[in-house]
This record gives sequence, C-alpha cells and structure tokens, in this order.
Amino acid sequence: LIMIGEKHGSGAMFGALIVSGIYVILVSGVFSKVANLFPSIVTGSVITTIGLTLIPVAIGNMGNNVDKPTGQSLFLAAITVLIILLINIFTKGFIKSISILIGLIVGTAIAASMGLVDFSPVAAAPIVHVPTPFYFGMPKFELSSIIMMCIIATVSMVESTGVYLALSDITKEPLDSTRLRNGYRAEGLAVLLGGLFNTFPYTGFSQNVGLVKLSGIKTRLPIYYAAGFLVLLGLLPKFGALAQIIPSPVLGGAMLVMFGFVSIQGMQILARVDFANNEHNFLIAAVSIAAGVGLNGSNLFNSLPNAFQMFFSNGIVVASLLAIVLNAILNHKKKEK
Repeated sequence: LIMIGEKHGSGAMFGALIVSGIYVILVSGVFSKVANLFPSIVTGSVITTIGLTLIPVAIGNMGNNVDKPTGQSLFLAAITVLIILLINIFTKGFIKSISILIGLIVGTAIAASMGLVDFSPVAAAPIVHVPTPFYFGMPKFELSSIIMMCIIATVSMVESTGVYLALSDITKEPLDSTRLRNGYRAEGLAVLLGGLFNTFPYTGFSQNVGLVKLSGIKTRLPIYYAAGFLVLLGLLPKFGALAQIIPSPVLGGAMLVMFGFVSIQGMQILARVDFANNEHNFLIAAVSIAAGVGLNGSNLFNSLPNAFQMFFSNGIVVASLLAIVLNAILNHKKKEK
C-alpha cells in the first residue's frame, strides 16, 4: 500500500482495495474447494509455522523494537508474562478466560507508574467521530496497483486458510468448503469496506487463534457482542487511543504467551500424524516448517520482483504451499486413516 500510495497517490490505494475485495468475494467459491488438500500433516505443519513465525514479532515488541532494549522493557515484558501465568494457574472461569486482558491492563498500569506511558493520544483524540467514506478523495482504479493488491489478497487467503484450520481443530467444529467460502467472502467484504472507509484491508488474524485457545471461548455469540462493542468504540476515538498507549513490551509479553499456544496447537495435530509407517510425513513437516520459519521476512528474494518477494517472504504462505504440494506428491497413493 505504501508503494502504491507513493507512486500513484491515495486514490489508487483505495481503488485497489475496493477491487481486490470484490476479487476475493468472486473467487471464494473456487478457492474453498482446496479443503480436501489439508490432511493433518498439512494443517499441523502450517499451524506450527504460524506460531513460530509470530514469536519473533512478540520478542521484538518485548524489546520495544529497538536495537538495545532497556532493563525497563525487559522487566515490563517479564512481569506481563508472569501475571498471565499466575492468573491461568490460580484462577478459574471468567477471570482465567480474560487473563490476557488483565495482563495488558496491569502491565500498562505498572508502566504508567514508571512514567513510561504517553497519554497524549487520549487527550488529543476527539470524543465522537463518524467515519466518512472517501475522506482522502475518490478512488482511482490503476491497473498495476489492482493486480498487486489481488496477488496480496490471494496470499492472505492462503494464510487465512491456515487460521481457519487451526480454529477448526481448537473448537472441534468441522471445516467444509462452504464454511471456507463464507470465511473468504467475509474477508472480501471487509477489504471492500476498508477501501470505502479509508483504512486497511482485513484478514483472519493469526494472533487470535492463540486468544481463542487461551480464553477457552469457542462459540460465536461472544464474537458478535464483541463486534458490536468495537463498532461502538469506533465512534469514540478516545477509547481507541487507549489501545495506543499500551507499551510495546507489555504487548509483547502477552503476544509471547498467545503465539506459544498457537505453536503447541500445531504440534498437537502433528502428534496425531502417522510418522512410524510413513516416512514421507517427516519430509513434509520438516521441509515446510523449516522453509516457512526460515524464509519469513528474510531478504533472500530481494533481487526478485515485488510480487515474488511478497509470496516468498511470507513464511505462512511458503509453509502452506510446500506442505500442500509435497503431500500431494509424496502421499498421493496413501489415504489418511
């Protein structure tokens, strides 16, 4: 989006988002037919990769995303992790399910007592704000920008497939092509709305898999309430500004716990795979996970065109494609029991 904006202006950014959202809605039915390509060896490898590629993001935040983290940053990150652990060990029910939220609040309060929280975003935010369509001008439909965003949307759909599979395993809800199609369509609609209301495209957020696992909330009704609550808060910018004041080390501590849960979820799925009687599964898991973790965010493909960089520098996409292809080649004569 930054590249498109610098070259063609904000109108081309939002025009590309609108078209890419429509593109996702149109291809969702075809894309959903790939569900049968995801046996346990594939889903386990992909979900493990999701967790492992996200952990460095948590570590970066724990160190306040600087080259030389201070002792205060490390203390805040550690105390946040400790609070979440203690709540999960010594509490039950509702309190346990919101351990991440409590960790963030207490961690931020401790940071505020140390003078490390900047409250100026809250003071500067207006009390009420109604989003205005096309606030930055009318969209422009520039072909190369549209193609680039459609490629990125396709990458996002591959990543989201891994997220849906992880949620399916956690909630024990079957995932068929109809549910995949509906998920993709919802994402396409969200991307389209992002283009209309001057904001970013939306996709299934990998981090929330860990949140679902940790909270134990496995039904959709609380999600509906949360969505309505967020719409309300979206009209009250001061509440949104409160999220901005959470120090990065506190956020990183919470992330570390959540992303660790995602990794373990993938490993639990791999534990159900038949490695004893099928040595090909070792190759599939080893190559896809190693490539996914190793290539994520790497500079190995910087000499290639931008479109290729976007594909091959996304570890989740690399792991997904490798696991699918290797499974199709090596296990094409075998059926999962």
